[in-house]
Amino acid sequence: MSTSNQTVNLFVTCLLDTLFPDVGQAVVDILERLGVSVHVPAGQTCCGQPAFNAGYWDEARTIARHTVDVFEGTEGPVVIASGSCASMVKHYYPELFKGDPEYGPRARALGERMVEFTRFLVDHLGVTDLGARYEASVVYHPSCHALRGLGVDRQPRALLAAVRGLRVLEQENPETCCGFGGVFAVKMGDISGAMLRDRLDAFEATGADLVVGCDISCLMHIEGGFRRRGSPMRTMHIARLLAEGCKEGA
Repeated sequence: MSTSNQTVNLFVTCLLDTLFPDVGQAVVDILERLGVSVHVPAGQTCCGQPAFNAGYWDEARTIARHTVDVFEGTEGPVVIASGSCASMVKHYYPELFKGDPEYGPRARALGERMVEFTRFLVDHLGVTDLGARYEASVVYHPSCHALRGLGVDRQPRALLAAVRGLRVLEQENPETCCGFGGVFAVKMGDISGAMLRDRLDAFEATGADLVVGCDISCLMHIEGGFRRRGSPMRTMHIARLLAEGCKEGA
């Protein structure tokens, strides 16, 4: 399958790089399957969101400046498989660099190039059917930053709907937060845990095999909850499901 001859820059997030490299590889596999050349700029680190959310804005600026520097000089879209990190760059970098004559414009320029992975597939490449096959029942979890920060919801649902053999089930109150929120889950553990239990109950009530989403941070939080309660349900990033499905459908 080949639909494009363009080049994109992949922003590999901290969690993908350190804990879930299979998801990062899945993103590359899918993009290359579609004829997209993937460039991974060296020197990437964190987007700065943990420091920003914790109130350490000076430290967040240091990290954000580095991120802007790393991607400056590259051309084309910056694709990222994380609604949370994409939202940080698009919406909060301008806040960090408000009034900064040097990094303000540069940060906004990077934000304009930043595209969440499923949005890039559906809205930029015009692709929903990857020819994938995956025999399972799933429930889609629309993470807060992707849904509310970026308006990403239609795109992942369209991609999942096109996977042969996949049964997509609906959960109760699907737009409810899972309770992760990064630093929130640490500082407000009791509240976060209560929110998570609510979501776990809703997921398990569907009878699905998997919870699929676009943010590995939320999926990691949900997976931990499943394991602690001994649930047979598991989580999977949408990129990995699509990549594995493409192998099955080949």
